[in-house]
Amino acid sequence: MSDTETLLLDAALAEVLAHGIRRTTASDIARRGGVSRQTLYRYWPDAQTLFGALVTRELIALLPSGAHASSLDALVAELVDTADRIRTLPLVHRLRDTDPELFARYILERLGTSQRGMHAALAVRIARGQEAGFVRDGDPQRLAAMVLLIAQSAIQSAPLVEEWMPPKAWRAELRRALAGYLAVEEPR
Repeated sequence: MSDTETLLLDAALAEVLAHGIRRTTASDIARRGGVSRQTLYRYWPDAQTLFGALVTRELIALLPSGAHASSLDALVAELVDTADRIRTLPLVHRLRDTDPELFARYILERLGTSQRGMHAALAVRIARGQEAGFVRDGDPQRLAAMVLLIAQSAIQSAPLVEEWMPPKAWRAELRRALAGYLAVEEPR
C-alpha cells in the first residue's frame, strides 16, 4: 500500500469517526488528507469503495499473525481476543451508531472482503488445529464459516445484551461457545 493510500485511509477513518459514513464525502476525505479529489480517485473510483477498503484494513489488522495456537484453549483465547478487539473497535461503534443499515447489509445480504479474509484465516487455523489433534474433525471451511457466524453475531449483538452480559461475561460465554463447538468429541 502506498503512503498516499495510507494517508487517505487514515483521513477517511478520522472523517467517519467524526461524522459517520453517510455524512462523509470524498471531498471531506481529500481535504483532511491534504490532497485533491482527483488524487483520491486515482486509488478508489468512489467514496463507497474507499469506505470498503477502510473497513477491510481496520478489521484485517486485528487478525492474529504469527505462530498458530498449540492447544484448543490457546486457539479459543485467540478467537475471543480478536472478537473482543473488533467489538470494541471505535469504527465498529461509530458505524453501529450512524450507519446500522451497513451492518445489516453485511449480515443479511452479502459477504465483504474482510469477512472473506477472516474466514480464510480461520480455516487455516482450524485445519492446523485438526492436524495437531485438538480441533474436531470436519471440513475446515465449514467449521470456519460457523465460527465466523458465531463471532459475528456475538460482536454485532453484544450491546443488546450488555445488561445481562457485561464485557467480561461476554468474553467468558463466547469462549464457552467456541470451545464447545471446536472441541474433539469424547468417545462414548
